[in-house]
Amino acid sequence: MRPACWLRRSAAARWPGQRERPGHAGLYAGLTATGLALLAALGPPAQLRAEPRAGETRAELDTEHMFGFVTGTDVGEGGEKEIESESTGRLGKRSGAYAARSHVLGMEYTPVDNLRFELGASESYHDISGVPELDDLRRGAFAGLSLDMRYRLLDRARAGPGLTLLAEPHWARVDETSGQPVTRHGAALAILMDRELVPGRLVAAFNLLYEPEAVRSEVTGERWREATFGLGAAIMQQVGPGLFVGLEARYLRQHESLGFDAFAGHAFFLGPNVFFTPSEHWRITATWSMQVAGRAAEDPAALDLTNFERHQVRLSIGYRF
Repeated sequence: MRPACWLRRSAAARWPGQRERPGHAGLYAGLTATGLALLAALGPPAQLRAEPRAGETRAELDTEHMFGFVTGTDVGEGGEKEIESESTGRLGKRSGAYAARSHVLGMEYTPVDNLRFELGASESYHDISGVPELDDLRRGAFAGLSLDMRYRLLDRARAGPGLTLLAEPHWARVDETSGQPVTRHGAALAILMDRELVPGRLVAAFNLLYEPEAVRSEVTGERWREATFGLGAAIMQQVGPGLFVGLEARYLRQHESLGFDAFAGHAFFLGPNVFFTPSEHWRITATWSMQVAGRAAEDPAALDLTNFERHQVRLSIGYRF
């Protein structure tokens, strides 16, 4: 639905009384080295060609929604439309009971080849009890709006690797973690890449994201800025007609500024993914991702359960016409 949501952190609002967190050096080098390594794993670019190679089924393989939190490069054919329903659950903090759910209903449209737009509206529900620094809450609300814009620079069928640029401005009125009323403006900016390692059967993808946001609390009036940086990689294997299974990995960093300073925490998520197309028009994607490593600033405990959750799950259903 909102393609960069796999990387969007669920950071708690910095309510009065929370301490500023220190910066962290070496982020540029780390992101660059990791990105180059993952790109190398996708293999060297293939020579441009006018038509797919004999025996390939690239025309039938659509990677846009194949992955759970990572996003593929396909954008659909010119004139194609799709309705999508996407539900994401975030579960588990270090103590107390925590469950947050968001649901986005969107309409996709590809006016011409390689260019795609999607308008989405979201609602959220929070069930919070006994979590430090978060008020107990059980409430649902209309959450916000988003506009997803994508332009595909390289088509896998002609260039070997696929490459797509993504920009998604969004507005929200509910804090993703606390469920408290806020006014949030931001944009997800992403580079999407993928490649068919075995044509039509084995696909790998890599995403790189930067997501700055400006937030104002409607409870206290406090304003702050924050940003998420992330890397994601995934691989999917066909195991039956229309059925793919695979694994996704994401590394996320949270900062209490729009740049690389004011480090707040980082987390590494890993989990399985299933993609099924029961018919030409319908598709279903289900994924579960668990935080397996990480740390919050000023917290020596393993895992970052301040800025992120222990578990993230997603179910996406789409109808194309």
